[in-house]
Amino acid sequence: MIHDDKVREVAERTSIVEVISEYVQLRRSGSNYLGLCPFHGEKTPSFNVNPAREIFHCFGCGVGGDVFSFVMRMEGLSFPEAIKLLARRAGIEIEERQLTPAEKQIRDERISYQQINDRAVEFYRDVLERRPEGAAARDYLAARCADGEIAAAYALGFAPERWDGLTQHLRACGCNLEHAQKLGVIRKGERGWHDLLRNRLIFPIRDGKGHVIAFAGRVLDGSLPKYINSPESPLYHKSSVLFGLDMALPSIRTENSVIIVEGYFDHLALYRAGIRNVVATCGTALTASHANLIRRHAAKVYMLFDSDAAGRKATVRSMELFLEQRLPAYVISLPAGDDPDSFLASYTAEEFKACQQKARPAFEFFVRTLLVETAPDSVDNKVRIIDELAPRFRKIADPVERDLYEKEICRLLGITGHAFRKRLGGMSLSSQDVRLPSGGTAHAAGDPRQETLLALIGRYPEARAAIISAGVDGLFDSHYARLAAVMLEALGNSDDTRLLTGLAARLEDDQQREILSRVLVSDGRLVDIDWRQALQHCQRQGEKKALGGIREIAARLAVLEPDSEEYAMLLRQADELRNRKSRM
Repeated sequence: MIHDDKVREVAERTSIVEVISEYVQLRRSGSNYLGLCPFHGEKTPSFNVNPAREIFHCFGCGVGGDVFSFVMRMEGLSFPEAIKLLARRAGIEIEERQLTPAEKQIRDERISYQQINDRAVEFYRDVLERRPEGAAARDYLAARCADGEIAAAYALGFAPERWDGLTQHLRACGCNLEHAQKLGVIRKGERGWHDLLRNRLIFPIRDGKGHVIAFAGRVLDGSLPKYINSPESPLYHKSSVLFGLDMALPSIRTENSVIIVEGYFDHLALYRAGIRNVVATCGTALTASHANLIRRHAAKVYMLFDSDAAGRKATVRSMELFLEQRLPAYVISLPAGDDPDSFLASYTAEEFKACQQKARPAFEFFVRTLLVETAPDSVDNKVRIIDELAPRFRKIADPVERDLYEKEICRLLGITGHAFRKRLGGMSLSSQDVRLPSGGTAHAAGDPRQETLLALIGRYPEARAAIISAGVDGLFDSHYARLAAVMLEALGNSDDTRLLTGLAARLEDDQQREILSRVLVSDGRLVDIDWRQALQHCQRQGEKKALGGIREIAARLAVLEPDSEEYAMLLRQADELRNRKSRM
């Protein structure tokens, strides 16, 4: 432990301006110094250093503290480590007070644990690099372009098939096997000590300082389980460890952002492509500790999980954590079926970065995904969608962002802001609160506009000619258009409406027969009307409907992937509506 008087001495002999100037370009601004914040991306300086009080504060992201907290944040150090670093810089010798017996035991055990993991890395590396048992793994890595310098950067190794290969190595090195058992690298059973990982490619898992704290073993074939990770141990707590963080920190500081992937090989593929601000989860879901760890080092996070159901679920859960941390989060989408490893096997790093530049905000991605899975075409579906959105929407802290998302959600769902807020408050919605898409037409209930046009065809020969001139396809939807064509053909230039009565009996389509009979029964309402005004009124209604239908389609297109079948179908529908509108 470091004496308090030494901490004070280091603080007194350290200039916060000089220290921060090694990381940030500062210029004097009054009694303070000003620069671009190293903890979040900004173009206008908001990072202030007060030399009199020996503190810093960023008015952009809110980060602040003293010289120790600055170094801890920049270097990923603990408080004692930051003191020692600054003490060396100031030429101060740190004399730590004598440890208590309990503290000494904890320190010695930790040293023992670390030595065991270091010896395990040596063993696995030796098998991979030099021994015959590692030949299959060497071929496997060569085939995946992960050998040589890449394998060395990750300290990749191989666990042989032997029952106790690592156990024998640790024993020969004089390691404490009981401690090795606590780390989970070996176990003790009826046959004695034996290895946890056998016949597996080994990924060492390191902490932010580069110390090996655990291992992940991957099979070389299709057998299951694909991965086995070290269990929780005195060194390894998977809920607060991100794979590759030590390799990523320099690039994270430069980019001020981090990319999260699911797999070790996904991480490796990006690293090999020169994309270094990447971390991976260690076979577990992202936790609040992970999110907090990321927030300490980056101002923005990109999620790149699998596109399957499990991946989408992980994305939504991670989004919730980042909303709680008020950390801007985005989702990178790759072509269907691709992960980072397969994508970079066919495309360049520049093409990957192009995908990253198109990344959508995580909440927007969630809304789009939800609307693709559940079409907002009924009151029940709209309520279901709002209920899915509500708990995540409430986590959005920024009031402007909340307002913008509320407007966009209401636009996509075709509801009012009042209805959305009403449901957020737990109240029920009525059919009056949620309007149905104007593009939806329930033919069984009848369309008054189109049935009025059919009645005009049956009663007024002049209207018949005007409708033909305007274009049947432009005035009617496809189902009604077929019936109108049949009626026009049956009537010709005749005024005899009995021709239509006989037509109804000959129609094979039940729906068309029902529509025609309904039109003929009620066409008495058109006696002595001005058919021209009626036709013009129907045309204006058709224009409004076409415009509304295009809007509904545009809203639906906004939540679909451009290469999907439904996207192409809706584009065709929009073109048909535009053409119909132009013919009116």
